[in-house]
Amino acid sequence: MSKTYILISIIVLAILAIFVFYMRKSNKPKPLTNLTKLAFLLIFLGIIFGDSRYIGYSLMGAGVLIAVIDIIKKFKKK
Repeated sequence: MSKTYILISIIVLAILAIFVFYMRKSNKPKPLTNLTKLAFLLIFLGIIFGDSRYIGYSLMGAGVLIAVIDIIKKFKKK
C-alpha cells in the first residue's frame, strides 16, 4: 500500500517538473543550488530506504522541507 503512495508521489513530482521546464521563460538553464541537491538526495534516499517507514518517510520529509526552504530563499532574493 505504501509503495502505491510513493509511486503516485513520484509521478506527480515528474509531472510538476515537466510543467516547470516547459513554462520557464528563459532558455538558459540555471545550476542547482547546494540545498536543492541535498533535497533531491534525501528524497532519493527516502525512496530507497522506503521499506523502513520511519527512516524512509523521515528522509523524504526532510528533503521536502529543505526544498521548501530553498524556494523561500530564492523568492526573497528577487
